[in-house]
Formats: sequence, structure tokens, C-alpha cells
Amino acid sequence: MTLSVVIPVFNHGAYITPAVEEISDLGFSCILVDDGSADDTWSILEGLSQRFPNVTLLRHHENRGKGAAVLTGIMEASRQGYDSIIQIDADGQHRIEDLPRFATAAREHPSHLVLGRPRFDESVPRIRYYGRYLTHGLVWLECLSLKIQDSMCGFRVYPIAPVLDLHHQGKIPFRMDFDTEVAVRLFWMGIPVINLDTPVCYPENGWSNFRMFKDNVRLTCMHIRLILGMLLRLPILLFSKRSPRRG
Repeated sequence: MTLSVVIPVFNHGAYITPAVEEISDLGFSCILVDDGSADDTWSILEGLSQRFPNVTLLRHHENRGKGAAVLTGIMEASRQGYDSIIQIDADGQHRIEDLPRFATAAREHPSHLVLGRPRFDESVPRIRYYGRYLTHGLVWLECLSLKIQDSMCGFRVYPIAPVLDLHHQGKIPFRMDFDTEVAVRLFWMGIPVINLDTPVCYPENGWSNFRMFKDNVRLTCMHIRLILGMLLRLPILLFSKRSPRRG
């Protein structure tokens, strides 16, 4: 099983250089997908692609959303012959040295979805910390299971083939609802889940691309359609709870 790192980037040029340097030191290939960033971030990404031979750089000329950027990276990884990708966010929250642990879990369980389970330090905003539990509860309802312990962490490993199947069926959203909806739909497909603890910090003076009104509306719509989807799949989900397949 082979894998590559995929990083969607939108105006996070301040954090991307040390991340790519560390990824290169660890020996991973890396696909950077610029999602319509301003020129200063694009210039940094171009420099990194010229500096590191393990880096592939792709660009959306206008912002299409995190999900669209990750999908572009996944399709490029598939084209390059990889079986899985490790997704990392570009905002400096994730610990790059955890990459080998996630890669080892993926290689030992190549058909699994490997999800980061954040371990926050004191830098996490309290409203975000407690607000996550609303999403956790809805996801547990949508799956009728506690197997997905955090659907929002951007540090994860996807097996490429089932994600592309979902994409070709038109079932993947392109913006901030991507991470949660893909995790739930992969679970519905019977993809087993592994949860790995990983430290998450919020960098000083860091900022998020999350748009409070638009993205909360988008997430609300996502949970409505996932709950409706759960109701349609209810007999299957209940039967799967009695099956040993999910481990």
C-alpha cells in the first residue's frame, strides 16, 4: 500500500513552509492544492514546489472550497498510483511528526478510514471545544454508532478508491461540510474506522477559513440530509451493529 500527503491551502502561507519541510524530512511525497489563494501564498507554494522534488503543486484559480481542494489532491494521488492519502490542514494546528503513526496504521489496515482524535491544549477556544460535541452527537446518531469519535479533525487517512466512488456518485460536498460527510458516508459503505489520538493546537495569531454564518448553515443542511439518509438506511445500520465486520 502506498500513500501521499495531501494539503488543501487557502491563504495559509505563513504555516505551510515548516510543514512541507518536515514532511520532506520524513520522506513523504506531498500534493499541495492551492484553492484560489492570494498571490503571496501562491508565491510561497511555487517556491516550495521548486525547492522540494517530492512536492506536486496544483491550483484552483478561484476558491472552490476545502472539499474540492482535497478531491483534486485525491484524484492527483490516484493518477500518480497511490492507494491512500493522508490529509493535513494547512493552518498549523497539526503535529507533522505524527505522520509516521498515521501511515503505519494505514499500511496495517489498508481498507480502513483512519481519523485523528484531537487532544487539545489550552490554546483551543472554549466555544469551539464544546461546540464540537454537538457535531459528535449528531454523527453518532447518523451512524447509530460511536465508532467515529471525531468527524471534524482534518488529520486523517482516506483509502482513495471508496472516496472516488462517492465523488462519482455525486455524494461529496465541496466545502467545510466535506470532512464530516465523507466520514459518515464511508462508514455507511462499511469502511472500518480507526481513531488515533493526535495533539492539536491553535497557533497564536492564527485564523480560520470557517465562515460563521454560511458554513453553519451548510453544516445544518448536511446534518439534515445525513439524518434523512440514516433513516433510509436504518435496517442496514441496525443489522451491521450485529455484524463482526466493523471490528
